[in-house]
Amino acid sequence: MHRKDLAIGRCYSNGAYGRSWGVRQVLDFSIDAESGEEMVRFKGVAGACRRKTGLCTLEEFCRWAKYEVRLNENSWQRVGPAGDEKG
Repeated sequence: MHRKDLAIGRCYSNGAYGRSWGVRQVLDFSIDAESGEEMVRFKGVAGACRRKTGLCTLEEFCRWAKYEVRLNENSWQRVGPAGDEKG
């Protein structure tokens, strides 16, 4: 994923299978005062990161996130056309 693909409030999945699978919601973006790197604050909403909050560099988050997802009743579904890999 790229920065332009991320937005506050939206959810993203790592596209993994089994216990490694996870969904994170972007809470905000900030700039680290010491390094000057753009940071992403997120909340885990499903899977491996559920009920956890975290902070990582934008680069790390983009490497982790494979695609945007939305909750459709009881299942997380990929946003956009299938096979539309961004990376």
